[in-house]
Amino acid sequence: MNTAPEFVISRKQAEEVSDMVGTPAFVYDERTLRENAKAVSNFPNAFGLTARYAMKANPHSTVLRIFDQMGLHFDASTVYEAQRAALAGINPEKIQLTSQVIHEEKILEDLVSQGMLFNATSLHQLEIANRVVSNREISIRINPGEGSGAFKTLTTGGPESSFGIWHEDILEAKAMVDSYGLKVVGLHTHIGSGADPEVGKVIARKSLHFANDFPEATKFNLGGGFKRGRVPGEKTTDLQEYGMAIATEFRNFYGETGREFHLEIEPGTYLVANTGSLLTRVMDVKKTTEDQNFLLVDAGMNEVLRIPLYGAQHRLTVIPQDSEPREERDYIVCGPCCESTDVLTIKAKSPDTPEARRLTEARIGDLFEIGSCGAYCESMGTKGYNAIPEPPIALIGLDDKVHQISSRGTLSQLLQNEIVPEGY
Repeated sequence: MNTAPEFVISRKQAEEVSDMVGTPAFVYDERTLRENAKAVSNFPNAFGLTARYAMKANPHSTVLRIFDQMGLHFDASTVYEAQRAALAGINPEKIQLTSQVIHEEKILEDLVSQGMLFNATSLHQLEIANRVVSNREISIRINPGEGSGAFKTLTTGGPESSFGIWHEDILEAKAMVDSYGLKVVGLHTHIGSGADPEVGKVIARKSLHFANDFPEATKFNLGGGFKRGRVPGEKTTDLQEYGMAIATEFRNFYGETGREFHLEIEPGTYLVANTGSLLTRVMDVKKTTEDQNFLLVDAGMNEVLRIPLYGAQHRLTVIPQDSEPREERDYIVCGPCCESTDVLTIKAKSPDTPEARRLTEARIGDLFEIGSCGAYCESMGTKGYNAIPEPPIALIGLDDKVHQISSRGTLSQLLQNEIVPEGY
């Protein structure tokens, strides 16, 4: 049962946001962000904890600053994300970079020189570390040979996943580290998003033994992937239960080896998924057959790509303009894009199967909330398909007032990088 806090926009807040910035608009709630940060910071541990926010979930500067104030550290997935965090005012010493590809070594060199920790994810990246890491301290990410995810594409461990140094290559990695004079101060594994807690415990036990080849390592990052239920029936990870099991594995390892490991975790979805909504408006209502009703809103796959991508489920709520009683109807809810997959009511885990949802009768002009849009919505947006500009963003502050934190995109921004050769 999902008992974790969830932001649900009130009619009053929806009307205030609509009046201030129009629709569609993302709306984040500061109170829920801070409550989630507290919960993550209380994750049980044996010998100390650093909670890193996986900023790819929602990299808005205001969100980063709130989590910084709450004492969280940060996980960046590209050198550009790391730069973005630094530009938001985050101390580079609180940032760890775990990137599939190093786009620009010079950026990495600059950030490492400021105190950022580089988490190498391949043998080639160990070569890069040898060139750019002046203090010689690094972390390494290991693919432990197995993983777990809500979907196959969200599994980040095992032979079908490219993330991390394959566990059978550890001795080669150790030889490279030794020959380069690098110091491995941290180890890292991450098995997937929406991971099975039982698999997580097994992976923790297995992963700790990789430390036998790296005697200078003092911290172990077990990634994130903590499940956050977005709709009824979806479970939310019990952080206390999960953490106690992990802490037991760390204590057992200490008993076997005498080594105490500082635990790191890096949740993204858990921290932000249920802290925001996408406020939209009903633009049209139509039907084909007698029992096939369509509800069209002014946001869709451009803003919530994870629905057509994964068949992900989000709470959908009609916010009527009036207080008159209304019946319920079955609707397939569609976005504004000229794309058959721009559908917001999809069968769970079946992105090619639209499925009607029972909703309050909708009328043109009603506001419409897409819930649990705090994670992997604004940050994953297709940003410009059908030339639709990015939506603005509002924050409900601790003072319960609406604060605009991003403006609506413009057509000129979509065109600003285009170059038309002379004569065309």
